[in-house]
Amino acid sequence: MSTFKDVVSLKFKSMQGDGVLFHGEGQRGDYITLELQKGKLSLHLSLGDSNLHFSNSHTSVTLGSLLDDQHWHSVLIERFNKQVNFTVDKHTQHFRTKGDSDHLDIDYELSFGGIPVPGKPGTFQRKNFHGCIENLYYNGVNIIDLAKRRKPQIYTVGNVTFSCSEPQVVPITFVSASRSYLLLPGTAQIDGLSVSFQFRTWNKDGLLLFTELSENSGHLLVYLHGGRLMLLIQKETENPVEMFE
Repeated sequence: MSTFKDVVSLKFKSMQGDGVLFHGEGQRGDYITLELQKGKLSLHLSLGDSNLHFSNSHTSVTLGSLLDDQHWHSVLIERFNKQVNFTVDKHTQHFRTKGDSDHLDIDYELSFGGIPVPGKPGTFQRKNFHGCIENLYYNGVNIIDLAKRRKPQIYTVGNVTFSCSEPQVVPITFVSASRSYLLLPGTAQIDGLSVSFQFRTWNKDGLLLFTELSENSGHLLVYLHGGRLMLLIQKETENPVEMFE
């Protein structure tokens, strides 16, 4: 098929930082790929201008961060000719594709959740998606509904279920106020931190979280003080920043 306009929308949640959500390509070099890369969402697009080399016709845009947090995230891709709107959780990036072509030629199948046959022209050697997807529409077509009703124009591969189970919550109790804690090795050169948890206690004081910042530049603490939740960010060369709830 050859299209001048494409609209792809979906919601997803995953604990995996990498995985292909959507992919389509053609024999002339056209392709569109939506994938998670290290917790960020990347859109790769080429309208296959035969007069340009791959590097000159390829367009990539990345949005979001820490999207592998097991929370639902919404995605909307709107393309009209060379103009593209890429939206992730209400944050939109407007861009224009390279080259002179205005239409997207897809000769092979469209795949959702992975790339079925590696090695085709333009294919990105990435992992398949592992998580949940809902409200998946391509140009007005409800893809999940077609799959659920076993329509002949779509087929499923591998272990796919029409449900999304919540991860089982296993609480932990710290028996000793002075000697009980969990230690998680840090990740070098990480540029962000995302931590979420629920807690309950009778104590009005206690340390909940401590981590050193990258390159020994300081540290971050979350703790209870007088029954109030406190956040302290201390950098080596700056005055401490303290917030409370």
